[in-house]
Amino acid sequence: MPPRSAPTARQRRLGAELRKLRERAGLTSVVAATQLGVTQSRLSAIEGGRYGVSGERVRTFALHYGCSDEALIDALAAMTVGRQRRWWDEYRDVLPADMLDLAELEHHATAIRTTQVSHLPGLLQTIDYARCIFRQHVPKLPAPLLEYRTSLRIKRQQIFLGPHPTPYQAVIHEAALRMRFGGAKVTRAQLTHINEMSEHDHITVRVVPFAAGDFPGSGQTVLYAEGPVPQLDTVQLDTEHGCELLDAEAELVNYRTSMDRFNGLALSPADSREFVHQIIKTL
Repeated sequence: MPPRSAPTARQRRLGAELRKLRERAGLTSVVAATQLGVTQSRLSAIEGGRYGVSGERVRTFALHYGCSDEALIDALAAMTVGRQRRWWDEYRDVLPADMLDLAELEHHATAIRTTQVSHLPGLLQTIDYARCIFRQHVPKLPAPLLEYRTSLRIKRQQIFLGPHPTPYQAVIHEAALRMRFGGAKVTRAQLTHINEMSEHDHITVRVVPFAAGDFPGSGQTVLYAEGPVPQLDTVQLDTEHGCELLDAEAELVNYRTSMDRFNGLALSPADSREFVHQIIKTL
C-alpha cells in the first residue's frame, strides 16, 4: 500500500492520537518502531496520517504504549474502518480540502455546538443566504465555484436527516440576525427557516440579544464537534484562509468554557424563537 499523498483531517487526527499515546508512554519513535516491528519511517508515516493501519494494529499500538482506556482505543480502532467514498468526495477536485474536512468532521460528530456573531450557522442556512455569503468572497468566486460551495454547504445539512439526526445547538448573537445579506426578502426567508428548524427536537437555537452586553471571545465563529470520546472532540474556526481545526486538550477546555459562558447569556429556546419572530416582522 503506497503512502497517501494528501491524507484527510480525520486520517491525520488518527495518526496524531497514536503519536500522543507513544509520547505519553515516554517512548521515542526509534524505540517504539523497534517494539512494533516497523521501520521508523513507517511509524512516522502512520503518525502523520500518510499510511493507514487496521483496527487490530491500533490495538497493538495501544498495548505496547500501555494505554488502558478501552473507550478511547475502541474509538481509534473505529477510525481505521476502510474509508468508503462519501458524498463530499465528488467535490474533491474543485473545492479546498478543508471544506471537505469540515463535512467529514460533522458527519462523524456525535453532537455539534456553534456560536455565531456575524453570520448565521452554515448548517441552518438557506440556499439563497448561503449563495449571498459566498458572493462576498475575496477574490470574487467564478460562478461555477460559487455554486459548488453553496451546494456543499446545503448538502452538509444531511446530518439532520434519517432516524438518528445529529444533536445540534446554535447560539446566535443578535448582530447576525440583524444582518441583511441578500436584502429583506432573503433575510426574512432565512430567519423563518431558522425558527422552523429550531422546532425539531434535535436542534436548539438560542439568541444572545444586544441587551446582554459584553460576551466572551472575539466574535469568531466557533464550531465544537464532539467525538465518541472527549479526547476526540474538535474545534473548527473560520478564518480568512479557510477553516482551522484544533484538538489540543487546553484549546478544547478554553473553547468549551467560552461557549458555555456565551450560552449563559442567551435567551431560552422559546424566547429565542419569539425574538427571531419579532425581527422577521420588521422586514
